[in-house]
Amino acid sequence: MSGIPFTLIGAASNQSELLDTWDKATPEAKAIIALLFVFSIAAWFVMMSKVVQMRRARKLNLFFGEEFTAQKTVLEMYDRKLQVEGCPLYAVYQAGCTQLDARLRGPSGERAKQNISLKNMEHIKRAIENVVAKESLKLESGLILLAIAVSGAPFMGLLGTVWGVMSTFAGIARETQHGGAATMAGMAPGVSAALLTTVAGLLVAIPSMFGYNWLVHNLRAFTVELDNYAQELVSKMETEFLKDE
Repeated sequence: MSGIPFTLIGAASNQSELLDTWDKATPEAKAIIALLFVFSIAAWFVMMSKVVQMRRARKLNLFFGEEFTAQKTVLEMYDRKLQVEGCPLYAVYQAGCTQLDARLRGPSGERAKQNISLKNMEHIKRAIENVVAKESLKLESGLILLAIAVSGAPFMGLLGTVWGVMSTFAGIARETQHGGAATMAGMAPGVSAALLTTVAGLLVAIPSMFGYNWLVHNLRAFTVELDNYAQELVSKMETEFLKDE
């Protein structure tokens, strides 16, 4: 129990040091730290929203994959009008089946044809590829902000540090010109306040870097899954409906 008061005293001391350092920071450094704080909030919001989006997409893909494997014909789920909104695989399936269904219907609007030509199959392939690309871009949306935070935050922090050190040395130079003496005690507060911006930049960049790398890894897995499914869908359509020529 005796260690708890010392822990509280140490935490209060660290908080007091941070507040004291903040008070000694230049207006430019405070502005940079405030901007980095906004970047940090935006980066965390993107990371959390992408995690939720990917978990939901993975769950829906698993459900849809089971339904797709269980169906006997390619258009069975399409005819049942199964809706799986937010599922990337469903978006690919829906686009492909819509194109296939349109080419199987005759002038009367009824599904009169049993086969499609190779040319029509190529059109369906392109439509599926376009949806795969769109779904990949949808999953990647927002990552540019994390990339900016990873690469830009440390430089913004460094800018604030260099600016603060420059201001500190300029202040020391003015004092020495008026007969003052340059001492470590006089320089330390300004340099310490200047280094605060570098710390802020790293606190933004490091979590963003880990989050960005994790998201990119999962996005690659999603993209491969989309490509593989698109190939499987096209293969089943060709087997079932492509006319032998």
